[in-house]
Amino acid sequence: MKRIYCCTLLLWIGASPSVAQADTLRSGNPIIKGWYADPEAAIFNKQYWVYPTYSDEYKKQVFFDAFSSPDLLHWTKHERILDTAAVRWAKKAMWAPAIVEKDKKYYLFFSANDIQGNNEYGGIGIAVSDKPAGPFKDYLGKPLIDKFHHGAQPIDQFIFHDKDGQYYIIYGGWRHCNIARLKNDFTGIVPFEDGTLFKEITPGGYVEGPFMFIRNNKYYFMWSEGGWTGPDYSVAYAMANSPFGPFERIGKILNQDSTIATGAGHHSIIHDTLKDRWYIVYHRRPLGETAANNRATCIERLFFDDKGYILPVKLSFEGVPKQRLDK
Repeated sequence: MKRIYCCTLLLWIGASPSVAQADTLRSGNPIIKGWYADPEAAIFNKQYWVYPTYSDEYKKQVFFDAFSSPDLLHWTKHERILDTAAVRWAKKAMWAPAIVEKDKKYYLFFSANDIQGNNEYGGIGIAVSDKPAGPFKDYLGKPLIDKFHHGAQPIDQFIFHDKDGQYYIIYGGWRHCNIARLKNDFTGIVPFEDGTLFKEITPGGYVEGPFMFIRNNKYYFMWSEGGWTGPDYSVAYAMANSPFGPFERIGKILNQDSTIATGAGHHSIIHDTLKDRWYIVYHRRPLGETAANNRATCIERLFFDDKGYILPVKLSFEGVPKQRLDK
């Protein structure tokens, strides 16, 4: 399964929620078996879903798996919901999926090819399916964003649905982050009032992995800092009154713990609105692992103080308690 505890001895031998911490009914960390990173978490049809990057050499990152759970303990693997056979322009480095449900369709946004400049082909694409478990097929037949704008590498996309109904794509690597308005059918980018297509919203310390949500009419903008291969990978955040900021960095809320794991970052957030429970799903590198791609997907509770600031997240081996969405 996943963990064997004996006093202070911990042995990680895989992942299987049916056994992990069964006596205390907690998820255990990591929540899924294998090396997976950059998890996008969502709730569809009273199920928790996680869409991660398959963490391996770039040439082997040619597909996505997904995982679903009714209770945060028992996870079902949905294999190869999308791969390069369905996306002819994607050749390698399929990364950091983001998913949104709209008009009874599921749209999976993804990065591919790790382009290093405008003379290479790749960027951010979209796949579509009638079901959250796929199979997904290429939606546009080409990347949605295939060039660098304001210095942002076209990777690490997040789809933000604002309270006025507008969908935005927020993305960017290489220490730059852009926001753009999506067409209603996701087939392209809509210009802003000033005619520009992309606005830079990069806060201090930003590296990659953006995420945004609204709570009590405040816009929370989160991102990853540090190097993804090192122990300093972490998550910081800012707050503003609009999705355009300005975003002034408040501080880190997810960081390594020398007793548990290093390189904790590139996360997403789940909000159980009925019970007002918040969760952070992220990846980290287990102690003793030095290979860049040896990253595992984990989950913790997320809490706020009385002023709305996010409290620092405590990494754990135990994970979170069992919680169904239909109870």
